[in-house]
Amino acid sequence: MKTIFTILFVTIAGLLFGQTIDSLKLKGTEIPVGYSKSNKLLCVTPHADSFYNQTDLYETFLGKVTKKEFQSFNKKGDKGSILYFEFEEEFKGQTFLNGLLWGQESEPTKSEPDEYFVKGNILIIWSFNLKSELKQISKTKVTNFYVDKKSGV
Repeated sequence: MKTIFTILFVTIAGLLFGQTIDSLKLKGTEIPVGYSKSNKLLCVTPHADSFYNQTDLYETFLGKVTKKEFQSFNKKGDKGSILYFEFEEEFKGQTFLNGLLWGQESEPTKSEPDEYFVKGNILIIWSFNLKSELKQISKTKVTNFYVDKKSGV
């Protein structure tokens, strides 16, 4: 009987965690007119691109990634990727990520415009230009998701 409960718990937990990234991804109706989806990684900086492609290099100090996905979009004058990561445990690598993405600036700049969001074991990186319309829509969706989740809505 204990085994059945353990299997049931692990299955439900896996479904719930897996759905978090899916809930944060942009759906077709949320994508502004003029943007097209791409199956290729379109990060605007090599830092975000290499972090996504070589996450295993950073596991020893950032933790194990249990799931990662991306969405890429292209529009004349605005292309990029949203990178979604789910870690086994709470993500505590903000200091490292700041240095990787922005160097000594410690914040997004025109030449290093990547931005990120961390909540618990979820990390999202937006690799778009600073004034990207699509990035703003995604950031609003992510923020609202966590506000609604916190308030129980």
